[in-house]
Amino acid sequence: MGRSFRIAYLIDPRAPGGTSSAVAAELRAIAGLADIRVYAVTSKMFSGAEISKNLREVFDELEIHLIWDSEEIAADVVVAHNLVFLKFETEFPTRIVTPHLVVVVHENFTRRGGYEPFDVAHALGLLARSGAVIRRSLAPVSAFNRETVANWLAGRPEANVWTLLSEDWHNICDHRMIPPTSSPADRRGRHSRAGFEKFPSLDAMDLCFPETAAANVILGADTFIRDGIHRPHWQMLPFGSVELGEYFDMIDFMVYFCAATLQESFGRVVTDAIAAGKVVITDKATAANFGDGVITAEPEDVSDIVDHLVANPSDYVRQATDAQARLGAFSAEAFRARHAGLFDRASSEAALS
Repeated sequence: MGRSFRIAYLIDPRAPGGTSSAVAAELRAIAGLADIRVYAVTSKMFSGAEISKNLREVFDELEIHLIWDSEEIAADVVVAHNLVFLKFETEFPTRIVTPHLVVVVHENFTRRGGYEPFDVAHALGLLARSGAVIRRSLAPVSAFNRETVANWLAGRPEANVWTLLSEDWHNICDHRMIPPTSSPADRRGRHSRAGFEKFPSLDAMDLCFPETAAANVILGADTFIRDGIHRPHWQMLPFGSVELGEYFDMIDFMVYFCAATLQESFGRVVTDAIAAGKVVITDKATAANFGDGVITAEPEDVSDIVDHLVANPSDYVRQATDAQARLGAFSAEAFRARHAGLFDRASSEAALS
């Protein structure tokens, strides 16, 4: 009998937020389909030695032993997550030997205004020059993300060693679905990792989280706390200071807007809220991945929407349950079906021939 099909993951496991959640869910989804090995990189992007809680849990659950800063990665498929971890590296000394290298693109290659959030060519170049690889693929996580990657590639013929996968590499949403409340109150919240780019202007925040609300819970408010922003009607909590389940028990509406220069590539925080049975209000572009499952608005519209749904609980329940039904498109089963050709030897070799 020949050796088992081997898939290697290349990550910096200290990455916080949605990326670590996405990788953890993915590892659970493909466990048993192949021999999985996880190669960890100590990049300059993150400090300290603390591995993301989501990843620690899945490593223990699947009995995965991290291989740190290896000189070589050899596998039938190598999947690298979160290219941005290479943004501060001057070299990538690890040799990658594989028929197929897949880079899952969690960051949009361009932001509003057309500028790059990091030196994409430099990061891709580090991987392109490492080792012996037959095929190099970029895997966008959403339609919007794909558009930024395709536009970036179109203007750079020197990057033609990279091709776009035909299917999006969507986040896997394996959450437990919690039924929505039948008596919503004007309890609002948002959560994300800390960082100025994750938050809209203070004017927009004031519109979304006014004094008239019964609760305003800001999880990931590290920057506001550090800068001494004074809003007595906000409950400002540092990122990771409470479990998501505890946070969602405090709110009925997830109101999520970011800085004008940032567009979410997927919006995993939105799926967290939907699964928790909450109504999500966000901008049109972020809502695009979820159809009518979330409500699109501008910050000045939020209070009217909340008032209506509090006064009409049946509409609230309908909105929240419809949103949960839409998460089936991001299930583990859907992911395995979409990328089946990567997870077995015959299909993978046929795709490369």
